[in-house]
Amino acid sequence: MNWNQVEGNWEKFKGQVQQQWGKLTNDDLDVIKGKRKELAGRIQARYGTAADQAEKDIDTWLSRHH
Repeated sequence: MNWNQVEGNWEKFKGQVQQQWGKLTNDDLDVIKGKRKELAGRIQARYGTAADQAEKDIDTWLSRHH
């Protein structure tokens, strides 16, 4: 699966995103609206991870949901 599929079906995927990253609030998910860079930024802010680690975590999550 590619990120365009997630972005296009954000309402479907945001519950799965929140399961993976439980510190993300509903407000976070509403702001993200399927934007990968916004998701990475919110993961960095909530979990204190570096940008490259947040991107790796997103890639890992994406590979499990194909």
